[in-house]
Amino acid sequence: MDNLRHLLPSAGNLIVFEAAGRHASFTRAARELGMTQAAVSYAIRSLETQLGASLFQRAHRAVALTEAGRRFHADVTLGLSHIRKSAEDIRARGKPSSVTLAASTAFASFWMLPRLHRLRDDLPDIDLRIQTADRDLDIRTEAIELGVRGGRPEDWPNYDSALIAPEIIDAVASAAYVEKHGQPETAAHLTQHRLIHLEEPFRTACDWQQWFVSAGVNGATANRGLAINDYVLVIQAVMESQGVALAWRHLTGRLISTGLLQRVTTHSLKTGAAFYVIWPKGRKLTPQTDKVLDWLIKEGQETSR
Repeated sequence: MDNLRHLLPSAGNLIVFEAAGRHASFTRAARELGMTQAAVSYAIRSLETQLGASLFQRAHRAVALTEAGRRFHADVTLGLSHIRKSAEDIRARGKPSSVTLAASTAFASFWMLPRLHRLRDDLPDIDLRIQTADRDLDIRTEAIELGVRGGRPEDWPNYDSALIAPEIIDAVASAAYVEKHGQPETAAHLTQHRLIHLEEPFRTACDWQQWFVSAGVNGATANRGLAINDYVLVIQAVMESQGVALAWRHLTGRLISTGLLQRVTTHSLKTGAAFYVIWPKGRKLTPQTDKVLDWLIKEGQETSR
């Protein structure tokens, strides 16, 4: 171990290197780490001197990893992520009540938030942390116990999964929109209405064309309408009477039951996919995580009734 102390670079320099490589910028790495750009540059040069190899190609106001730097950065990133996960696990033993759930902003907003009062009543000793992101997080390497994904179990061969809700998609509008523009008599009549389109930047999502095909309608002439890349904003636009949008039933069921939204046709698209809570295969869940998992499954079953 004494040899390791002399052979391995300092943890501080490795952290600086990871940030600089991820950002491809010494300046942005310095901003993230609360250091000066000169201090980042010095740490990288110290690391290169110790390793005897250049890790970055430097140009005017730009840096890029060399081939050796790319290989080393991949290993450093993996190593630091394992260390961080282990540290989080140790901390979690001191705070056994904390469980992290990774989910889309839409799921957090429309499915989780309305149920948080029940979670607090049912599991008062558990502190649930909801972590959202534009794209699905890798919960195997992050300090995250559970995640919510849409698709099919075979899409995640390295994860166990439990069903929350099937994927059922309706067309919805506000009551004010229907009052002003009329109730469509059929799904085909929707092609003449102002449609709101979700342009999902990272996840795969059903679009209007697929929905029309499932209804036996040629949607090629459908109104282009409004395009938004965030589903929460899509639903907000619908409630503001800006048009008609696709509604994932497990997310919008409460809004429909309270009258904030209403289905505008009887047709629903059942894709055969579903939404699941997932966790890495082989990972032993803490008793607190097991309780949250059971609670999510129970809530999903009650919603689907």
